Amino acid sequence: MTTLIIGGGLSGLALADALYAKGHDFMLVEGRRRLGGRIKTGHHAGGAFDLGPAWFWPGQPRIAHLIERLNLTRFDQFADGDLVYENEQGHVQRGRGFSSMQGSWRLAGGLGALIDALAQGLPADRIRLGAEVTALERTRSGVIASFRSGEAMTFDRAVLCLPPRVAANIKFSPNLPDATKAALENIPTWMAGQAKAVAVYDAPFWREAGLSGDAQSRFGPMVEIHDASPEHGGPYALFGFIGVPPQGRADEQILRQHIEAQLKRLFGPAGAEPKHLFIKDWAFDPFTATKADLAPLYAHPTYGMPQALRGVWNGQLLFSGTETAPQFGGYIEGALEAAENILRTLEIKMDDQDASC
Repeated sequence: MTTLIIGGGLSGLALADALYAKGHDFMLVEGRRRLGGRIKTGHHAGGAFDLGPAWFWPGQPRIAHLIERLNLTRFDQFADGDLVYENEQGHVQRGRGFSSMQGSWRLAGGLGALIDALAQGLPADRIRLGAEVTALERTRSGVIASFRSGEAMTFDRAVLCLPPRVAANIKFSPNLPDATKAALENIPTWMAGQAKAVAVYDAPFWREAGLSGDAQSRFGPMVEIHDASPEHGGPYALFGFIGVPPQGRADEQILRQHIEAQLKRLFGPAGAEPKHLFIKDWAFDPFTATKADLAPLYAHPTYGMPQALRGVWNGQLLFSGTETAPQFGGYIEGALEAAENILRTLEIKMDDQDASC
């Protein structure tokens, strides 16, 4: 029995890891030329900087266990010093509020280190990159997956570890029930409308000035900024969430100029001269966002597994990913929770098949 896992983000990799540990056959395919999905870590001068999610928290047992199992290292988000606040007129004040991410954890080497460690534990011939699935067809012999390359392969079942709205773009034969398609299209994709900037520096000049790196702005383009430096040594970094709507940030050159000007206002002249400036706009990533996701989320949606996504194609088509997690949906813990739930479903189905033999 071979399971096709569509999507090489954390949920897909965690599911592949669990199936492999239990001796079950699988094939993991990813449309991008890299693994990780919404986890993406940029590198500069030996430093690792998360361009997608960066934090996890106490009380999230799955990610804590996985990090320990893979011998990775977590550290506390830097939070010492004053906050900076920028009002609607661009006037900067110091000392307001507190470090909002104090108490959260980050991963040494970025969360990309987690993706790399999981991938290294899997057989290379069971992972295919640049393999975008465009159609799934249920037949008597199983589920046929068609790829953009023109290739087709047959599996016993398929698990879509994708944002639900992205999964809805796949062509299904027979067509999905209306309730199932509607459920996929109506689940907001977490962080799909977001863009993130990371400015890298040789020295942590904000710390030397008694600042935490935390900033809030009503003037922009970044609305929220935090220290993104490693636990020890450099290079050092500040990262910010860009609050300009996707349609207004399409010109990256102009956006960079505004980001550097804002960093100068908030942190002084050194802020305008990063050694490197990463910008990742998830709203224009076709493997993450659809047109419905262009409006950013201002509150955390209520996630979980809708009844319409259960038992599709008599259990041969399953849905995973952080948006399907009932407790930690939208977090990296939720990606692991979703994989755990799918594994339980697959094991029950396998046990039922064994009992019928």
